[in-house]
Amino acid sequence: MPNTRGPSGPRRPQRPAAAAPGRRARPTTPRRGAGRVAPQVRQAAEDGSAREGERIAKLLARAGVASRRDVERMIAEGRIALNGEPVETPATLLKSLRGVTVDGNAVKEPSPARLFLFHKPAGLLTTAKDPAGRPTIYDRLPADLPRVMPVGRLDLNTEGLLLLTTDGELKRQLELPATGVERTYRARAFGTVSQAQLEELIDGVEIDGMRYGKIDANLERRTGANQWIELTLTEGKNREVRRVLEYLGVKVNRLLRTRYGPFVLGDSKPGEIVEVKQVDLIKFRKTLK
Repeated sequence: MPNTRGPSGPRRPQRPAAAAPGRRARPTTPRRGAGRVAPQVRQAAEDGSAREGERIAKLLARAGVASRRDVERMIAEGRIALNGEPVETPATLLKSLRGVTVDGNAVKEPSPARLFLFHKPAGLLTTAKDPAGRPTIYDRLPADLPRVMPVGRLDLNTEGLLLLTTDGELKRQLELPATGVERTYRARAFGTVSQAQLEELIDGVEIDGMRYGKIDANLERRTGANQWIELTLTEGKNREVRRVLEYLGVKVNRLLRTRYGPFVLGDSKPGEIVEVKQVDLIKFRKTLK
């Protein structure tokens, strides 16, 4: 409580002077900080929003309908409805997917997330359909597999570990650079590069205006005119490994992803797929930021 005692005793709080007849009282100037929302009030408001539900785009992604971005596009196209009425915004808050339809079909409540490790062969596109008719990963997946979405992409000629999940929210978590999930690649490259050059990548590099973050790279061995290089990164931008190594003067002629987070390719054969056990998946998700 502020001290109101003056030199000659207690001082009564002053009241605003009354306005003269016919004149309006001068508005008082608010104290500094008045109008700011106290943290606990702001938190209460946020908690209240959480009790109202979650965004429909997030719920549909978690249910495996599509990624958040694709859900937003589907809403704009009028393909998603709630109790027969088209949903107008992906920010619509819902407690459940009851009454939600996609293309007229009811959406089931999300099942527990599932994650699969697929050894992608070279020569397959990481997409559902190719206008040019080229083969995709879905041409090699088992027919009894549930609807899955790839976590990130491996380009046509890149092989190795590709994660597939039924949960759009898990997909998003694994792809975000901010989550910091490491990816490890082994590249066979034609030409010569030194370990000292590779170590400079630990601070990142900018190529043609594109900034690539920290890369931990090490020479493994030389085979004829080629060198095998192992690289670990957390961003996974489009053709990142190929572009960075070309910048250093070598040409990648084979590229494999061997690890994504704690999941490894191991000795699986191209085309093989294995499901991650639920207990391991739950344990891993707790480590995500």
